[in-house]
Amino acid sequence: MQVFSVEGMTCGHCVRAVTQAVQDKDPAASVRVDLAAKEVGVESTLSSAQLISLISEEGYSAKLA
Repeated sequence: MQVFSVEGMTCGHCVRAVTQAVQDKDPAASVRVDLAAKEVGVESTLSSAQLISLISEEGYSAKLA
């Protein structure tokens, strides 16, 4: 599992946006979002650079935790 520190997520809509962005590219991906910790854990075949790009496209600042 790759874990990312993500700034800007505040609600359920944010969780859905990030989850959907990842699963659009990798339908089998497992996405775990912890709003309180500002972390997103992803189990995917996508690279960390690809995942950061997908999260960033949704308007959030992401980096490997």
